[in-house]
Amino acid sequence: MPKPSVAELRPVVHPAGLKDRRSGEHWAGRLYMREISLRWTRHLVNTRISPNQLTYLMIVAGVAAGAALLVPGLTGAILGALLIQLYLLLDCVDGEVARWRKQTSITGVYLDRVGHYLCEAVLLAGFGLRAADLFHRDGAGATTEWQWAFLGTLAALGAILIKAETDLVDVARTRSGLPAVTDEASVPRSSGLALARRAAAALKFHRLVGGVEASLVMLAAGIADAVHGDLLFTRAAVVLLAAIAVLQTVLHLVSILASSRLR
Repeated sequence: MPKPSVAELRPVVHPAGLKDRRSGEHWAGRLYMREISLRWTRHLVNTRISPNQLTYLMIVAGVAAGAALLVPGLTGAILGALLIQLYLLLDCVDGEVARWRKQTSITGVYLDRVGHYLCEAVLLAGFGLRAADLFHRDGAGATTEWQWAFLGTLAALGAILIKAETDLVDVARTRSGLPAVTDEASVPRSSGLALARRAAAALKFHRLVGGVEASLVMLAAGIADAVHGDLLFTRAAVVLLAAIAVLQTVLHLVSILASSRLR
């Protein structure tokens, strides 16, 4: 069977509204990755690789990104960032292959969500271990400073809880026999909270604990550390990401409870 062209693929695998989804499409997907993924997808749609297998590969790439951060020096930061880009690519490709073959499934959606939970948590935990100087980059007599690993784990827990808070809205509504939440229901009933939510959305600081954004922060910290000669910037970034994760966990929960999403 001949490979479909990009022009043939696009209307099927990128249906109207895909790139405009309010919370379902990453900015990097809209900016460049969806165009790259189309070129990969056209080579994969006629193979025996299933969409779920591609999702498993996505998870492997994401977990490997967290493990790569344990490689000392700038090399580890670069590997982590590159593997997260591969993770994002596979996250696009698995759905595109599924749509072309008409093999979309609840299992695929479930695996995708589990993959995002796991990979973003592993990335942040790996960053904490990197900051802890697990392999004593700062000197032969150095000891591992586990407080940095704790902060990385705290950031990972926050990233998981933020996603769980969103997903559990659908769980709660389904168990109560309610339809899926609408965008209008996400607006807080309090005008003050609504203003604060719009300000937070405009600043987009909460995105820094997402996989792609976090990997770029880690890469920037790795470059700065290479110039400075220690782990100062990596450790500062771990503190920043942990603080954002904890704060966003609380604010997101308050935002949900103050909106109409659970009504």
